[in-house]
Amino acid sequence: MKIGFGIIGFGYVGHKHELKIMETEGAELIAICDVVPERMDDAASANVRKYTDAEELLKLEEIDTVVISIENHLHKDMVIRAASAGKNIICEKPVGLNVQELDEMEAACKEHGVIFTVHQQRRYDRDYRIIKEVYDSGELGDIYTIQSKLCGFNGNMHDWHVYKKYGGGMLYDWGVHLIDQILWMVPAKLCSIYADVRNVINFEVDDYFKLIFKFENHVTAEIELGTYLLTDKPNWFEHHWFMGGNKGSVYSDGFNPQGKIVKTTRLLTNTPGETTMTFAGPTRSFGALPEGVVYTEELPNVQSEQIMFYHNYMKARAGEEELLVKIPEMRRVLRVLAAVWESANENKVVMFEDN
Repeated sequence: MKIGFGIIGFGYVGHKHELKIMETEGAELIAICDVVPERMDDAASANVRKYTDAEELLKLEEIDTVVISIENHLHKDMVIRAASAGKNIICEKPVGLNVQELDEMEAACKEHGVIFTVHQQRRYDRDYRIIKEVYDSGELGDIYTIQSKLCGFNGNMHDWHVYKKYGGGMLYDWGVHLIDQILWMVPAKLCSIYADVRNVINFEVDDYFKLIFKFENHVTAEIELGTYLLTDKPNWFEHHWFMGGNKGSVYSDGFNPQGKIVKTTRLLTNTPGETTMTFAGPTRSFGALPEGVVYTEELPNVQSEQIMFYHNYMKARAGEEELLVKIPEMRRVLRVLAAVWESANENKVVMFEDN
């Protein structure tokens, strides 16, 4: 089964889509489009057709699916135009700036009978899939905390991402990925949200946030991102995970993760302990453990990469499996984002009515 693709928006992300389409069996890149012609000069596909008007690309019968990778505030209009042209759609994240935009997009796609999904490819990140597998296995017992932290030190953002009117800022950039990962991992209703959102050195848009989610199954998830967390530690720009349960913990550092599962030979509850003198003073609760009480296991060997998003899409088009990323899930992400902004603006915990 051969599927013809077109890409609308050929900036940095559009280039990434081009390579993934070229690497996917059965996928053929027919045409690309960008309002700035020079951005298409380095297209890797030698025979790809190039347009500066999206309507010209949407007229091509050879194109089955369009990838929309333009500025965030333009997603709604372009999705509706593509749906009206009868094209199946992969839209970049965030799919829209709010739930109302998504509802209009979904209605248009249903009206014209086209497939509609969102490029939440970080569901396939290897570090995330490893943590999710540990969660799903149940080997850590009852999970009570999940911590997801992404650190940067460069500070400034780039291009249109520094402007609020275009849908810029880190919540709409990385935030939708990190939120989606947690929501997809924890199979429980979300009960409450607390958010601290700041623009530390950027003038208009957020470059730091800390989100605290409490779920009905008693899991508390904490997501923290900062673009201006200065340090001299090597490899600081990495995704760091920690997850704790009543039978053990797991930590993972880096997108090519390094970490361990940590367990004990016996539960360390209600033990009298011996007083230990530490630099901080005498302690019983936080003293050194007897040798052999704590042991580690290797992280599970999970092979996952982002191009699998396209593999899933092709199989879904062939009727072999379901789309991994579904529109109701994206509506939930946007509802959570709205609650995040409410919490941050009013400095309060927001109770979340999860459907």
